[in-house]
Amino acid sequence: MRSLLTRLPDPVVAGALVRVVGEGRSMAWTGTAGAVSRDAHFRIGSVTKAFTSTVVLQLVAERRIGLDVPVRRYLPDLIPPAYGTVTVRELLDHTSGLPAPAGIPGPADGPGWWRKNVAPQDVVRNAFAAAKSPKPGDRPAPGSVQQYNGVNTFVLGLLVEKVTGRTFTDELTRRIIQPLGLRHTSLPSSDDMSIPAPRARVYVGTDDVTEQSPWAWAEGGMISTAVDLDRFMTALFRGRLLPPAQQKLVFTVPRVDSAPTNTNCINKTSCFSVGGLMRVTLDNGVTVWGKTGSLPGWTNGVFTTRDLKRRVVYSLNPTGTASERPYVMAVLNAAFQSVG
Repeated sequence: MRSLLTRLPDPVVAGALVRVVGEGRSMAWTGTAGAVSRDAHFRIGSVTKAFTSTVVLQLVAERRIGLDVPVRRYLPDLIPPAYGTVTVRELLDHTSGLPAPAGIPGPADGPGWWRKNVAPQDVVRNAFAAAKSPKPGDRPAPGSVQQYNGVNTFVLGLLVEKVTGRTFTDELTRRIIQPLGLRHTSLPSSDDMSIPAPRARVYVGTDDVTEQSPWAWAEGGMISTAVDLDRFMTALFRGRLLPPAQQKLVFTVPRVDSAPTNTNCINKTSCFSVGGLMRVTLDNGVTVWGKTGSLPGWTNGVFTTRDLKRRVVYSLNPTGTASERPYVMAVLNAAFQSVG
């Protein structure tokens, strides 16, 4: 890992923060590259999904949400009748077959596109509006194929608000952030473009994108640190956040085909669990669980063996010149190379 970090920054990755926690001597090692500090805050992107899934499963445990109940029963004004059989479970494990995101911020929006905001309800409505009217046989039946899709998690966040009568941020804070003492973890309001110091200044090309819209909300809008993410994963795996029935779902991956475009699953088989985590088998045969997340200027992840004996949190700062996936895989393979 040290050898990997000493080669940075380079034209593809401008900075890096990697924290590895090991067994035995309770070793915790943090390395950085570029202008990144050990305690840097970073935008965690889709790692947010693991938090959102945990909140939903807590509500399932409280019998306020039915896991196998059609989500349209809770959100009839949001989910069209054509998707009326899609269940909460199928949103969680990405087998819903909902349409892909549409109308979300991107370079086509012109200068400063990373500061554009879009409401969660509009993300979902735009996706349905852009999709062709589904007919029988036009798309896989719900529950039959896994296709990673952020629209699923936007719907889950809106579902939390519907059944609790409180904002998703309030539920996230009182259920996870405060009980675990995650003092450096937050979900910014939609108009808050800032990120607390210390943090790296990040660029895509020549554009400084450090301050950007947290429009991704329950799907990808959170800010955290390496220590806080490690604490969250440790608590989740030790059963501090969920009762046994829902804890089992954290590691339950549906036995269905992985869609050809489901490139997030690197092993070419379905990899997302009902608990919002990814199951990844590395080059040495070790299986780890965790979640990746990316936003302009950041690509992050948190992974651990199921017994928590080896854990890694990383945050890389890609420049946008080429894919950073080889760097991510190098970090994961280095972190778990000596795990037997």
